[in-house]
Amino acid sequence: MSTETLQPPISRIDLEQLKKKKINLAIFGHGNVGSILIDQVIASGKEISKRRNIELNIFAIANSTSLFLDKNGISENWGQKKREKGVSYTINDVIAFAKTHQLENLIAVDNTANEVFVSYYKLLVEHGFSLVSSNKIGNTLGLGFYKELRSLLSEKNKEYLYETNVGAGLPLVDTIKLLHLSGENITRLKGIFSGSLSYIFNHFSENEITFSSVLQQAIRKGFTEPDPREDLCGNDVGRKLLILARELDLHTEFEDVVIQNLIPKHLRNVSKEEFLDKLQDFDVPFHIRRNNQSEAHVLRYVGDLHGDLSREDGAILEVKLVSVPKNSMLGQIKGSDSIFEIYTESYGEHPIVIQGAGAGATVTARGVFGDILRLSDKLN
Repeated sequence: MSTETLQPPISRIDLEQLKKKKINLAIFGHGNVGSILIDQVIASGKEISKRRNIELNIFAIANSTSLFLDKNGISENWGQKKREKGVSYTINDVIAFAKTHQLENLIAVDNTANEVFVSYYKLLVEHGFSLVSSNKIGNTLGLGFYKELRSLLSEKNKEYLYETNVGAGLPLVDTIKLLHLSGENITRLKGIFSGSLSYIFNHFSENEITFSSVLQQAIRKGFTEPDPREDLCGNDVGRKLLILARELDLHTEFEDVVIQNLIPKHLRNVSKEEFLDKLQDFDVPFHIRRNNQSEAHVLRYVGDLHGDLSREDGAILEVKLVSVPKNSMLGQIKGSDSIFEIYTESYGEHPIVIQGAGAGATVTARGVFGDILRLSDKLN
């Protein structure tokens, strides 16, 4: 009689698990967008595993002060566990943990708004991570950093996806990338890039109300940043326009963007409290601007990339308040929607138009999740 030890048969479920590709996620930043994203990944995990050949495993969650690690993945009570077991850390602790536990298909997800964290991008790529980011800073630093990062990504065969950098969950960056890579000559990009300023000027243009009252509404509804000057100065729109310009291989820096700052000069450097006490100082100049428009026109705060876009240094980047016909593409949007017009040589005077919710934590988190899934399909 044979004394050979019989091994238990491998079940069908075990075989299915062995065939699944495990994607290991390190999520940095768990504020509004980050926490919603984590919950979305956990809630969708079983369905994604059933429908696709991947298993999403969040092995690290971190913010600026603490890190929680679990090689087997976090669950619904991740917030409590991180509060109880989170530890201070450096980025090297995350890299070492992934190496020690031989984690593959690594993706670092940046939901911070932190320039310091962006400085770790190259280190993460060097150690096997691809990148997904809602943080715009990585694409708006100096052109030197921008090119070095892309060279390293190419060298290490890694990816960097950031669809939510412009337009939150709208498929704008990807559309422009595909058009450009296919050889389509994009001649102009124009649109309303800010959900908060879209809301403000949509309501201000349609109603006989003061600018300060509309601004106060936007603040109460949470459409603006805690300090609304971050929206009103135009820098955020300028950064988004710069990101799109660089997608077209234009050699542009943030300093090249001509930005109309909507904040009266005497309110630009005062405390936040003093600024909020003096919102009425906006009323007279904006009342005059609204009344001086042509009939059936409305005000819109627009980003506009034009010029000779076939030359690396031929672009003109402008962010400004304009008056447009109410029945035009830019004039007809409602609420806090964003809208983008992509003009190309093939389409002539008839632009490709992308419109929809261009802001909001849930929409942005869903867009980041989409990038994670797209990247997951590309990983081995």
